[in-house]
Amino acid sequence: MVTVEDNSSNQQGCGVLLKVSSWLSQFRNASNPKMARYVYALIFLVCNLLAWASRDELPGRSVLTKLKGLKTCKDPKDCLGTNGVLRVSMGCFLFFMMMFWSTARASKLNETRDTWHSGWWSIKIVLWVAVTIFPFLLPSELIDLYGEVAHFGAGVFLFIQLISIISFITWLNDFFASEKYAERCQIHVMLFATASYFICMVGVILMYIWYAPQPSCLLNISFITFTLVLLQIMTSVSLHPKVNAGILSPGLMGLYVVFLCWCAIRSEPEGYECIRKSDSPNKTDWQNIISLVVGILALVIATFSTGIDSKCFQYRKGDKPAEEDDVPYGYGFFHFVFATGAMYFAMLLVGWNSHHSMKKWTIDVGWTSAWVRIVNEWLAVCVYLWMLIAPIIWKNIHTEST
Repeated sequence: MVTVEDNSSNQQGCGVLLKVSSWLSQFRNASNPKMARYVYALIFLVCNLLAWASRDELPGRSVLTKLKGLKTCKDPKDCLGTNGVLRVSMGCFLFFMMMFWSTARASKLNETRDTWHSGWWSIKIVLWVAVTIFPFLLPSELIDLYGEVAHFGAGVFLFIQLISIISFITWLNDFFASEKYAERCQIHVMLFATASYFICMVGVILMYIWYAPQPSCLLNISFITFTLVLLQIMTSVSLHPKVNAGILSPGLMGLYVVFLCWCAIRSEPEGYECIRKSDSPNKTDWQNIISLVVGILALVIATFSTGIDSKCFQYRKGDKPAEEDDVPYGYGFFHFVFATGAMYFAMLLVGWNSHHSMKKWTIDVGWTSAWVRIVNEWLAVCVYLWMLIAPIIWKNIHTEST
């Protein structure tokens, strides 16, 4: 009996090893594009951590200080701090833009572009290291120029992310409103919508208590009040008889809008009297560290999820049915999102202003950051309302033309 059990356990162990070796072989031979995207996300995360290390006094910063032997890095300010963030961001941007141009039109599995996207990792790692070092060889004037361009690239990333989120909310609403699930999920939709509106109201009340404790906080009061008005407008338009989009989608959009308003107010600098900060410096440091780490991880996850959602920009989704050998997601769009995300994380770490240094352990803090969040909130509502009204407008135009 012992011999039989030993043999069976050995066979099971060999089976596991064979499966692992088979998986590694598939990954190495470029037949696993779904797993490849996680490697790119890991590269993006490492770039974020390098940028953070170059800005703050972290253990990884000692590695970057060795670059001061270069002509362009004799002064630590030229390759560390804000300038270091932009250089790391530029290297990450160049890598993903190279991947974008080389995989932009990949459509079928096992073709050359698919093989390059999913395999050849030794070459791509060397390429990534090379383009990460390359910006540290450039003069500071070019890095400052990249910092200005990064404002536009970060805005593009925010817009793509916004469209992706609104498309998901619209898809979710249409899914529950379909003939197959309309009657069966009616109670679930009501519960989700009610919970969404309840959370929105609680969030608004807490923002009034925490960030508008006195009547002199007119800016925060106006931000919060206008968010409440936008929530009412989205609900009214969605429930209009001609639109009839239900209450789920405005409720979910309300969560997103309230979240953006909260992020905007949280981005206001500490000197503003309406932002309550802890009196304990150690506690505040730990809060800042946790929020920074969570912010970086959230950025990586948001970039990853947005990158694989290329279908939200395909206006003719039903013209051609999917085939078995089609790529699982748009490779070019995936890398383009990561390229703009590289510019976006640079703006978060420098507070959207490359001409001043950020406080240690902070991310996305400053008046520019606050206004970027607020404008993003307003833009999100405008895009959502347009997606509700546009079909009616185009239908009326088509009716009048005929």
